[in-house]
This record gives sequence, C-alpha cells and structure tokens, in this order.
Amino acid sequence: MKEDQKLSDLLQENYIDETVQAYQGSRFKVVMKRLFRRKTAVFGLVVILLLVFISIFGQWVAPHDFEAYDYMNTLQGPSADHWFGTDHYGRDIFSRILVGTRLTLGVALSSVIVGAAIGAVLGLLAGYYGHWLDSLIMRGADVLFAFPDILLAIAIVAILGSGIVNVWIAVMVFTVPSFARMVRSATLSVKSSLYVEAAQSIGSNDQRLLFRHIMPGTMQTFIVNFTMRIGSAIMAASSLSFLGFGADVTDPEWGAMLSQGRTYMDIAPHMVLFPGLVIFLTVLAFNLLGDGLRDALDPKIK
Repeated sequence: MKEDQKLSDLLQENYIDETVQAYQGSRFKVVMKRLFRRKTAVFGLVVILLLVFISIFGQWVAPHDFEAYDYMNTLQGPSADHWFGTDHYGRDIFSRILVGTRLTLGVALSSVIVGAAIGAVLGLLAGYYGHWLDSLIMRGADVLFAFPDILLAIAIVAILGSGIVNVWIAVMVFTVPSFARMVRSATLSVKSSLYVEAAQSIGSNDQRLLFRHIMPGTMQTFIVNFTMRIGSAIMAASSLSFLGFGADVTDPEWGAMLSQGRTYMDIAPHMVLFPGLVIFLTVLAFNLLGDGLRDALDPKIK
C-alpha cells in the first residue's frame, strides 16, 4: 500500500510539473509576440545585442590600438581616420570605447547577476518561511534602502578603497535589497496558488516547492527588475569611475574616459561627448527593453 501511495504521489507531482511547464511554455510564446510588437523594446534589444557583440569582439574590430599613443595628433576632433577624435595622448577614442564596452558591461552585468541571485534567494526564504526570518531579512533591506544607491556605493568604496573590484562589490550590494523585497512580494502571492497547494498536499518538500514551483512564478517581476537594474548599475559604475573611485585612468572604461575628458571640455568637447552619449544610449536601451518586458508580461495589457 505504501509503495502504491508513493507511486501515486510521484505521478501527481510529475503531472503538476508538466502542467506548470506547459503553461509557462505557452506563456513565453505570448510574451515574445507582445514584446516584438513594441518598437522601442525591439530597438533596445537590438542595441543590447550590438553591445554584447562589441564587448566580445571589440578588441578585434577596433580600427586602432586603444593603447597606442600619438603625440602628433592629440585632442584632434572627429575625422575619417579617427571617427570620435583623439584624447590628450593621441589615443583613438572610438577604439577605446569599443574595447571598454567589455569592462563597463562586464562590471554591471556580473554585479547585477550576483546581487540578483542573492536577493532572490533571500526573498524566497523570507516570503516562504515568514516569521523572524522574514523580519530579519526585510529589516536589513530597509537599512540599505535608507541610502540612495550612488551614496551607498560611494560609502562602500570609501570603506573598501578605490578599484574596479570594489566598485563591483558596491554595485552588487545595493542591488540585493531591491530583488529581495520584490521576490518576497511575488513569493507571498505565488505560494497561495492552487498548483503550489496541490504540490504541498502530496508531500513535496520545501526545496522542491521553492525552486520548482514558487521561483518560476516570480520570474515575471524578476526579469523586468533585472533589466532595469543593469542600467542603474552602469550609471553607478561609471559615476564611481568618473569620481576617481573605480577603474584606473589608463583603463578604457567609459566613466574614466569622461573623467579625463572634463579637463579638456573647452578645447576638445568630443572627449566628453562620445563616452557620455554611449552611456546614455546603453542605459536607455536597457530601460526601453525593461519597459517593453513589463508591458509584455503584464496580463492586464492587451
């Protein structure tokens, strides 16, 4: 009898899993169709894909050596040979932006990925178990929320010291609380769903409930917030480098390039214009994609 009961529970659990996966698969197709109807979201996606391509192959497609000094052509404006002009050492700004894409995007993406993963796990635990664990995690998030993101990042870097690794840590830390609170809220909603209650009724353990049934239900808000946070992370990392806390001045990081260019704004405004424009377009692309995903994932919008 016990073996028959175990087999029945296993079949029911597999049926629940297959039903949820089938629903998520059909839901994904609907979301993608709605996303590609939004031209601004498609524009953002195209720009992001282009940036990813540049971050991988930028060093090979750059027309000049990004570290090559040319003291005979310092502070030159845009030309056929140097599309974005040259800096105060005669280095090609276009090539430095291409090569620096990997550094800037790498710091932003990796810090948000780690921060989102930590925040998601904390949010799942807080929303599922509740009680003292919920209070402990949420009060910790409230402490971090008391400070603006950039101010918190500056405080962390001031404590740890300057450097791109410490900038990564700072961006990762201020990413955690937003995901923890968001995933907690979604978990509270999802764990009362019928399919979760059905899984509980047949004896699914907490680990299976959290990561097989509840977590997929939180992905809608997670994906939107993740996309938005990348733009914020790029702004924060570039701002810290601009203030001198982040990348070394010799690195082709966009914020560091802005910091160097501000000294020559009067005689060579292109040194600030092009790195600033690239930062603006990158942040805009992630925000447009995030807006499109939010609208596509919202069942109330047809």
